[in-house]
Amino acid sequence: QVQLLESGGGLVQAGGSLRLSCAAAGRTLRDSSVGWFRQAPGKERESIASINLSGDSTYYAPFVQGRFTVSTDNTKNTVYLQINSLKPEDTATYYCASTRPGGMEYAYWGQGTQVTVSS
Repeated sequence: QVQLLESGGGLVQAGGSLRLSCAAAGRTLRDSSVGWFRQAPGKERESIASINLSGDSTYYAPFVQGRFTVSTDNTKNTVYLQINSLKPEDTATYYCASTRPGGMEYAYWGQGTQVTVSS
């Protein structure tokens, strides 16, 4: 079992930047994949990016267009999502999720962190 806790959200002006964190407790994420998702009011949840912590390979959704960067630290117990050039349409609740070690499906989810971008 792993618990995920997102942080780093907040209110920011358009054009600004945020770094979201996803911290794991209970076990290491070293052999898992971690994904970032977001959901805006009235919209479906969408995948943003993911990182495989076995080898640090990353995936980005096409809409990212270089504004989002997923990374981890040396302990591989925290995964980050750097968001630059924020737009009002980035306003959403951002979630992280992890697979079980070696797994393919996201089994554990955080509670989310709110990002609000003002124009």
